[in-house]
Amino acid sequence: MTLRHAAVQRPRAARHSRRLRTHGVARAIALGVTAVVVFGASGVAAVAAKLNGNMDKVDVSALVNPMPTPTKEPDPDDPNAGQAVNLLILGSDQRDGLNGEIGGDTEGMRSDTTMVLHISADRSRVELVSIPRDSLVDIPSCTMTNGKTTRATHGMFNSAFATGWDNGGDMTSAAACTINTVQLNTGLTIDHFVVVDFAGFQQMVDSIGGVPMCIPHDMSSEQAQLELAAGFQTLDGPTALAYARARKGPGVGDGSDTNRIGNQQKLIAAMVREVLSRDVLTNPQKLISFLSAATGSLTTDSGMSIGNMTGLAYNLRNISSGNITFMTIPFAAAKSDPNRVEWTSAADAVWANMVADTPALGETPVAPVATTPPPTTTTTAPVEPVAPVEPAPVETKKAGQEAFSVDDTTDVC
Repeated sequence: MTLRHAAVQRPRAARHSRRLRTHGVARAIALGVTAVVVFGASGVAAVAAKLNGNMDKVDVSALVNPMPTPTKEPDPDDPNAGQAVNLLILGSDQRDGLNGEIGGDTEGMRSDTTMVLHISADRSRVELVSIPRDSLVDIPSCTMTNGKTTRATHGMFNSAFATGWDNGGDMTSAAACTINTVQLNTGLTIDHFVVVDFAGFQQMVDSIGGVPMCIPHDMSSEQAQLELAAGFQTLDGPTALAYARARKGPGVGDGSDTNRIGNQQKLIAAMVREVLSRDVLTNPQKLISFLSAATGSLTTDSGMSIGNMTGLAYNLRNISSGNITFMTIPFAAAKSDPNRVEWTSAADAVWANMVADTPALGETPVAPVATTPPPTTTTTAPVEPVAPVEPAPVETKKAGQEAFSVDDTTDVC
């Protein structure tokens, strides 16, 4: 049955429904290439079956409000064709099994990182918006798989996930409560979700041979087990995870969640660049390894399939990297608690633009620039010596505080 999830307690115009689907843009674009390169070489059925079997899937459809079904048959190459897609990406702080060995053994489960990824209907833009976990938001009443119902409250954003897990005891309840919270506070309809754990993130990084990054200064965090020297570095899986998790220490930050969001965004942007690089896209073995690691690390909704992802991804194959934007939802210190944050009026504009499927910042997306070769000449004129020119300073964007694209520079080494 085809479903969409409706935001609760917030009126908005009805939109056509579709099944929940998701995937990070780096993995999505790689999947599109795989449909052409890897599947052609290895056999669509065998590879697709393996990758589909890798993913853990849960059915949240009974715990969220459905929207009307579509009035036309979906495009088999892209079931979301002509419609914007909103993906909820959750980084899990699960500490059992291998994850416990990596992050330490802790009871329960929390969403350590949350991002909303918006893909425009015309497939020309991808916007990834980070939500600080300390944001004070309205958390609606949530129904669990065991029939329990929680009270609506006002509290920290990441408590929605914990509420679902603690009361429902499973990922289905936790994901559904988080989806309903996002929809209530943003007006967006979440089409799919994905949860990535510690071990899976490490595997994804290692499968592409590490992530090249500029580290502008030495970084050290005893708690995250991070030690990085300044300069250009290629981060392996464990180091990349430590970089993403680090909150405090010399060169790291003040211990706040909002401080490390910028590092997480820079890391994901670097992963996107690597996946889009020629080396990754033309190496079938590396692609298969990456996709196997990516799908093996995910918990998704039951509507997710490799076929759905490849259709969406293939239609993103020509997107300009300058139109892949990272940002943090605008926030300020909460009036009620200086250790928490609340969204500003600028956040309302960002969410409204995403609901309307216009650029989140109200700006015109980057268009490809045509290059024209210099005119040729048949005469040779004397060349005057030119005085050396001091190089212009490189313009950088402050990740976590300013929006930036994959093409922008965030650090200088």
